[in-house]
Amino acid sequence: MALHFELVTPEKLVRSEDVHMVVVPGTEGEFGVLEGHAPFMSTIRDGAVQVYKTEGAQPESIEVRGGFAEVGDSGLTVLAEHVEG
Repeated sequence: MALHFELVTPEKLVRSEDVHMVVVPGTEGEFGVLEGHAPFMSTIRDGAVQVYKTEGAQPESIEVRGGFAEVGDSGLTVLAEHVEG
């Protein structure tokens, strides 16, 4: 099963796709999210969101600055204040 991942800034939807896992730089430490994760909300710190498209794949890094992450029934949404690139 896949995790639905969305990366959003105040200006636009940056990414919307199904992936294996995402590691988010939370303010209390990094956390990984897989399909079926319990509902969760966290602020995020400046750092890299690591996106694993498939199990065992090399991660894609997306640099973000500030924001929030929410895990819910529809997957993981990261609302970042700014995304590099």
